Amino acid sequence: MGDLVGGFRYLLAGQRWVFANGRWLGFGLLPGLVSLVLYAGALVGLGFGADDLTAWATPFADDWSSPWLGLFRGFLTALVFALGLFLAVITFTAVTLLIGQPFYESLSEQVDRTEGGEVPESGRGLWQDLWISGRDSVRLLLRVALYGVLLFALGFVPVVGQTVVPAIGFCVSGYFLTQELTSVALQRRRVDLGGQLALLRGRRALALGFGVPLVLAFLVPLVAVFLMPGAVAGATLMARHLAGADAGSEDAESEDSGDSGDSGAEDAGAAPAGRFGPPPSW
Repeated sequence: MGDLVGGFRYLLAGQRWVFANGRWLGFGLLPGLVSLVLYAGALVGLGFGADDLTAWATPFADDWSSPWLGLFRGFLTALVFALGLFLAVITFTAVTLLIGQPFYESLSEQVDRTEGGEVPESGRGLWQDLWISGRDSVRLLLRVALYGVLLFALGFVPVVGQTVVPAIGFCVSGYFLTQELTSVALQRRRVDLGGQLALLRGRRALALGFGVPLVLAFLVPLVAVFLMPGAVAGATLMARHLAGADAGSEDAESEDSGDSGDSGAEDAGAAPAGRFGPPPSW
């Protein structure tokens, strides 16, 4: 439970950071606006074409009597649109991060700079970073697509498909959304995709506490665009904690104040207490 709350605090801390640094809020909005236009067009097209797609995919139901034909295809149409929305939420971040790679790299570096300690740099060129980011996004989206197909199929199960499956879908979306966002800071620390997933697997509740509220917020039109800069900032704060970026500075402070080894052990699992980071009380 503590990690769930902690993940949400990181999300709030990131939003506070961008509003306290307004220039970076405007700077980080540009990629999201471009992605929003692209995805809005795709979802509108899906909304108009979902009925035809469902009818094309279920020719065996053409002779069904009313109201079963309408109910069956209406249910399938809702599932198709829900699947499209699920994929849109997941891929929106990947596409926006790819479009805005230079923007979000700069924003993430500035968060590290204001929070103190080391400001890691990947040492790679822009095109190499774009290639790695694109490659990892495709690999991740393939995993998400498998989950999406499985959840879509489970959606046909009575009761469970309309209750448990959507909840699992939000959790899956939130987990991978957190991975996409933390990858900006973790790639600068030269942590590859396998390492990123390993870090999050060890702190699943933290990842869900950060990502699930963000997924729910992203369902509201335009909200995703305005939350993206703060989401990147919050994910950078989380990445600092996961990668132990503040460990050295915390140890130094303990030595300067003459704290005992027991005190250091007590704080070993605490979140970084940076200027905008969550308080180390979880």
